[in-house]
Amino acid sequence: MRFTGHLDLHHTWERTFRRARLPLAYSQGFNPHPHINLACALPLGFTSENEIVDVWLDERRLVADIEAALIPALPPGLKISRIEEIESGEPTLQTELLASKYLITFLEEIQELEKRVQEILSADTLPRQRREKDYDLRPLILDLQLHPSDSQGRQRLLVCLSAREAATGRPEEVIAVLGASPNATRVHRIGLIFRSKNEVV
Repeated sequence: MRFTGHLDLHHTWERTFRRARLPLAYSQGFNPHPHINLACALPLGFTSENEIVDVWLDERRLVADIEAALIPALPPGLKISRIEEIESGEPTLQTELLASKYLITFLEEIQELEKRVQEILSADTLPRQRREKDYDLRPLILDLQLHPSDSQGRQRLLVCLSAREAATGRPEEVIAVLGASPNATRVHRIGLIFRSKNEVV
């Protein structure tokens, strides 16, 4: 699943609901599409334990019945943690999302990692460029801290990044500022923080 893109994941959920024989609600018009809404696109190559998806059905079903139908229809790599019913008038996930939390594991040792983390936290600005546009990474880093090494002794960091519209921090940019290669890391999203909810864990 690490190498499943955002659109492919969207299609995967659609196929899963179809296999489960659950009545998806579709949009109107010449090209109807199912009402499926992922909270936040997961970059290619990342893993996660905390993705959230809104799905609209054409008819009301008990949550327990939906879960019982979905679980055997899930493809390898996807697991349902919780299903809950929401009111149709609630804000969309994207408009409520404030931040994402990531666990970064370094496959190669980073010298003086703690010092580099402190330099980032104490910096007033972190000028970066993406797609030929300049921006400041520092205000997008809401938290950055060392995490205990994994069972193989590999260094790890916890980072919380802004995920608001037009103000989204990217873990690979943090990794680059630390002087490491994103290709020599594993990034795992562990939480999404919403405006109207507590942190999802």
